[in-house]
Amino acid sequence: MADTLTITDNRTGKQYEVPVAEGGVIRATDLRQIKTDKDDAGLMTYDPAFMNTAACRSRITYIDGDKGILEYRGYPIDQLAEHSTYLETAYLIMFGELPTDAQLKTWTQDITLHTMLHENIKKLMEGYQYDAHPMGVFLSTVGAFSTFYPDAKQIFDEQSRKKQIHRLIAKVPTIAAYAYRHSIGRPYNNPDNDLSFSGNFLNMLFKMTELKYKVNPVLERALDILFILHADHEQNCSTTAMRVIGSSQADPYSAMAGAAAALYGPLHGGANEAVLRMLKEIGSIDNVPGFIKRVKGGEGTRLMGFGHRVYKSYDPRAKIIKKTAYEVFEVTGKNPLLDIALELERIALEDEYFVSRKLYPNVDFYSGLIYQAMGFPVEMFAVLFAIARTVGWVAQWEEMLLDPETKIARPKQLYEGATTRDYIPMSNR
Repeated sequence: MADTLTITDNRTGKQYEVPVAEGGVIRATDLRQIKTDKDDAGLMTYDPAFMNTAACRSRITYIDGDKGILEYRGYPIDQLAEHSTYLETAYLIMFGELPTDAQLKTWTQDITLHTMLHENIKKLMEGYQYDAHPMGVFLSTVGAFSTFYPDAKQIFDEQSRKKQIHRLIAKVPTIAAYAYRHSIGRPYNNPDNDLSFSGNFLNMLFKMTELKYKVNPVLERALDILFILHADHEQNCSTTAMRVIGSSQADPYSAMAGAAAALYGPLHGGANEAVLRMLKEIGSIDNVPGFIKRVKGGEGTRLMGFGHRVYKSYDPRAKIIKKTAYEVFEVTGKNPLLDIALELERIALEDEYFVSRKLYPNVDFYSGLIYQAMGFPVEMFAVLFAIARTVGWVAQWEEMLLDPETKIARPKQLYEGATTRDYIPMSNR
């Protein structure tokens, strides 16, 4: 039997055959043929938050939430976290294959050549208040790049696209570091192109008066792993924003400013900050059972860092981060909130209330503890996320741009407002 879906419209008694593509997908536009009469616009689906709607085709990231699988271009995330570097993983995400030694050297050099910021960009950033949120500074500075690099508008020129991609991946750590230094009143540190991607970022953040910043290899590797884990995550809120804005053929800087703005929200990039606040509010291990009781009692208390829209088992990234956390704490000393987190996790994983609801630790549960131990203020957490996610955003943007089925995003709506009525003069209102 052909892969079709037979739909009977009980309103009219008519039957329709709708093709079912591989993977159990039907095209929403195929439902338009289902009408009650010739003036009917046709059937459409209503799906707030895209809970069950595929808006694009992609070859970049695969997730199986029930099995806890995350892969970039077919490579399991645990293998990449163990063996790869961020720039190698970034190459994989952009181009679909792991690079050869020569390709990785060229790619690294292409990124390294663009780490410096235009002096006028620095002046722009100096104009922000010292207490401006680093994420606000980050996204507005990325948006300003479109005025400094007008060639970015040549989105269908392959060489121009490559240059903008190199610029974005290279410059976002510099923007982030400058935003951080500005917030604490310290002078900017220039990039050091002798260092790795993550090592250079730590240098720009924390170098003081020493001639050469000495990078701790454990912290450098931990940051690289965190960047790898956050590099892409399929069609999340910020990636969807990147694609939607990009569908209007806006330049990548403008599109990425919108993606970063989406990430700024507490339900997206701010989740690990919420975990830290929760752990601080709990205060001690002795208070964990009472906290769990309040969560289960529906008293307005939420268990942050557990559960995920996609994952219905243990988030594979959380397992890797938990292991990395212990390695970081060997260098920095244990974060005092760790014991609370471990006890919270232990109880939740044994409690039928949470297990039956498939509430398992996600990537945000331990990442904030690591960032805090490394010296990052909570305001920088979303910015760190944005640095890592930049390659995912630009890879998804380019994929969207080159997809022959791409059209400007323009969803339908269900109108529930007033019906047609006549204008009332001011004197009669």
